Amino acid sequence: MSEQQPSRAPEPVGAYPYTRRVGNLLFLSGVGPRQRGEPNVPGVEVDEDGNILKYDFERQCHAVFQNVRYILEEAGAEWDDLVDVTVFLTNMQDDFPVYNRLYAEYFATAQPCRTTLEINCLPTPIAIELKCIAALKDKQ
Repeated sequence: MSEQQPSRAPEPVGAYPYTRRVGNLLFLSGVGPRQRGEPNVPGVEVDEDGNILKYDFERQCHAVFQNVRYILEEAGAEWDDLVDVTVFLTNMQDDFPVYNRLYAEYFATAQPCRTTLEINCLPTPIAIELKCIAALKDKQ
């Protein structure tokens, strides 16, 4: 087993690695849209108490996909190595159609299994988080 901390992905919000390899499987911890070194979440506007005033969900989706790609590349994997994606949304009714459309674009060739769940909230003011598993090729 091995662990790596990607340098282009956002800093974790807790004490955990972004990846953990077991055999030829690469497990990714939950990945959100935050960007490394940036205090604000892309597309999110909050008030002085931290309450979300508005958010650009499409912008968050693009940022999440980019972060997953960064993490995979840092671990020696590729986008097409993804075999399972669990999606956590905080507003299924409004955001799922947008997510589904973008997911179809990003995963036009790669076809991992997918589960989508609505949850009450995430640990930072984000509307989406992905939990992924990749199967690494023999070159690893």
